[in-house]
Amino acid sequence: MENSNESMPLQFLEFEEPIKALYEQIEQLKSMEAKSKLPMDDKIKEIEQKIEETKVEITQNLTTWQKVQLSRHPNRPYSIFYVNQIADEFIELHGDRNVKDDKAIVCYMAKIEGKSVMIIGHQKGINTKMRQYRNFGMPNPEGYRKALRMMKMAEKFNIPVVTLIDTPGAFPGIEAEDRGQAEAIARNLYEMAQLTVPILCYVIGEGASGGALGIGVGDKTFMLQNTWFTVISPESCSSILWRSWEHKEKAAEALKLTPDDNLNNKIIDGIVKEPCGGAHFQPKEMAQTLKKHILDELKPLEKMTAEERIQARIEKYSKMTTSIEL
Repeated sequence: MENSNESMPLQFLEFEEPIKALYEQIEQLKSMEAKSKLPMDDKIKEIEQKIEETKVEITQNLTTWQKVQLSRHPNRPYSIFYVNQIADEFIELHGDRNVKDDKAIVCYMAKIEGKSVMIIGHQKGINTKMRQYRNFGMPNPEGYRKALRMMKMAEKFNIPVVTLIDTPGAFPGIEAEDRGQAEAIARNLYEMAQLTVPILCYVIGEGASGGALGIGVGDKTFMLQNTWFTVISPESCSSILWRSWEHKEKAAEALKLTPDDNLNNKIIDGIVKEPCGGAHFQPKEMAQTLKKHILDELKPLEKMTAEERIQARIEKYSKMTTSIEL
């Protein structure tokens, strides 16, 4: 089952090389222990402590571009993993009842600690074959229409909606435009603004452009610590402004796309802290943090009337255009 990246060998980005070297030392010590029968527990614990210290040191000094890289880490947990970890029971729902079932967006009727929720998220795929199957997490119009169908179903049964955002953008192909990509995203923005049930949105990886916004309008929007959320990817921004991807790091800085930037500009409502070093090192711990956050944030929203939620939601987005600091 396409559940977790945990089965994959732990991979390391360039700036994570010091951590990789320490993990290799542990493997060497374990190998020596097996051959010599001499206990190495104390030395292994010492290096494990050093690993945690190095993770903190690295993540405290990340550049904007490095945060973008972390959001794309191959071991980073995706939507299906989170659903499997936080839901007591769930069933996947398929299709937009018009064209087909878009695999880049997954929808689940689920229960979290006995509470019914509709979970809708992007899914990139955990290996090359699955990434092709999931279209690299880039939805077609039918994906957004499937998501809207599930939101309307949740509204019918008075069930809160939780969205997990992780996409490099909506699919830009000719066939997607033929089937009304812009209309599908715009329709979701319009409908989500007026949905009568609570909506929580979480950026769990990449949050790019209308691809993210298509399931990204909610009462509360949160970003995990090592994610990004903006109108365009740094590479695309660089290619438009400088006709090259070489300036992607400069573009990332200028876009103000980090969780801190978005919180300062009042685009989001909060930041969800990740485990030491990032969610890819402790995905199960991250899932439990996310589960608790969802349950805590739903409580005050459910105490409001539908009219109060809708009015607060509309006011929240209306104020954004005057609050952004450039």
